[in-house]
Amino acid sequence: MKHAKVGFLMTDEVVSVLGRTPSADVAALLVEHDISGVPVVDADERVLGVVSRTDLLAQDHLTAQDLMTSPAVTVHAEQSVTEAARLITRRGVTRLPVIDDEDRLVGIVTRRDLLRVFLRPDHEIRRVLVEEVLADTMSIGADAVSVRVVDGVVTLAGRLPKSSQIPVALRLTGQLDGVVAVVDRLTAHSDDTRTRTAPLDRGTEDAPP
Repeated sequence: MKHAKVGFLMTDEVVSVLGRTPSADVAALLVEHDISGVPVVDADERVLGVVSRTDLLAQDHLTAQDLMTSPAVTVHAEQSVTEAARLITRRGVTRLPVIDDEDRLVGIVTRRDLLRVFLRPDHEIRRVLVEEVLADTMSIGADAVSVRVVDGVVTLAGRLPKSSQIPVALRLTGQLDGVVAVVDRLTAHSDDTRTRTAPLDRGTEDAPP
């Protein structure tokens, strides 16, 4: 099962500014390109921070470096779209600069870009879940589990062979692109999660007097 990577979704033609760029020029770029913010980079294209429209509202005659939010909330191209979406939600930002292993700017990904992935049709989520997760990855037949998907919410119901398979099925389902929540209605034929403790052979030196 493969997950969409940020690198395949990002825009690689990024509008960015240097730290010394005057605030007026930053504002003009935002208007010209109809964007809400720009990464601030150094001479080697390493991301220093981000300047948004909000940062510019009450400021004048300053540079991008004076106004930017730093450190920038960034993401790597090899990270999954799911990770990027969670990061955007958790940090309350609308766009993420995409960086390489040396922190150099290589692209930008926005909340709108990520929403395109999470608008995956329910029938496609169900197909991938049944065919790739349950059948291919876990070797679970379609008759063992009922899969229902409504607006990205997946309900799994049925009885699996072993109880240890339940958390695995739930975890893999939750990691699937487009899934926003998982409802667990699974049971198991046998409980294989009990830990058996072998008798402790303490030897004669630990024996009671």
